[in-house]
Amino acid sequence: MTAAAPDVDAFTRPYWEAAGEGRLLLRRCAACARAHHYPREFCPHCWSEDVTWEPASGRATLYTWSVVHRNDLPPFGDRVPYVAAVVDLAEGPRMMTEVVGVAEGDLRIGMELEVTFRTEGDGAGAATVPVFGPVSEG
Repeated sequence: MTAAAPDVDAFTRPYWEAAGEGRLLLRRCAACARAHHYPREFCPHCWSEDVTWEPASGRATLYTWSVVHRNDLPPFGDRVPYVAAVVDLAEGPRMMTEVVGVAEGDLRIGMELEVTFRTEGDGAGAATVPVFGPVSEG
């Protein structure tokens, strides 16, 4: 795998497999009912280990962003400029991501976004990652 590929292990495999199928998963705690992201084996709110995977709606609002004009780490250097962002998922958690398909001047805090997926690399080193773009019409 390349340096930019996620470290997939037995715990995170369901997340990455779902992403490869075009689905975003979250973890939800049965004890306090709160969703969280990034995937953890325990709830970061109440520390319960009674957490399960669930599908996310894929809807989010833009919380903040930064346009990256220089990044020497592969594969990011080939993408500059790109929009590194934090979004508020409809289910509650915040997620670090990239915003695609929106001009820099059109970015606004609170703008509605939806998940899309981008495949990085090829062969055994390929990984599909969630990114967010404008809400599609229809």
